[in-house]
Amino acid sequence: MPTTVRTDPPKDPLVPEEIRVSRDRARLTVAYPHDRFEFSAEFLRVNSPSAEVQGHGPNQRILVSGKKTVGIAGIEAVGNYAILIRFDDGHDTGIFSWRYLHELGTHQEKLWRDYESDISKAGLSR
Repeated sequence: MPTTVRTDPPKDPLVPEEIRVSRDRARLTVAYPHDRFEFSAEFLRVNSPSAEVQGHGPNQRILVSGKKTVGIAGIEAVGNYAILIRFDDGHDTGIFSWRYLHELGTHQEKLWRDYESDISKAGLSR
């Protein structure tokens, strides 16, 4: 008689296992099955996927400045695919999908360098 062995289905590598806001509200940790990323609130705020930051079409991205001390006021689940991050500056329209958070984490160093360069070129401050 054949034996059937059942195992748990493989975990989606782009669904976080843990999401945690630091006590000081300045950092967000997102742990995936094979990756772990730590983001500053400032990095997330200036890279919000909202239309307020990304614009409404290609090449309409807005350079956000003055967010060096922004904090995370709260997070809430959006279905089973994303979180909404509420920032203490009142911004609360960015829905961060699991895929977008993973993309931010994977490219965090380059995105941050580009942001600092753009801020400097524009004569703005973080």
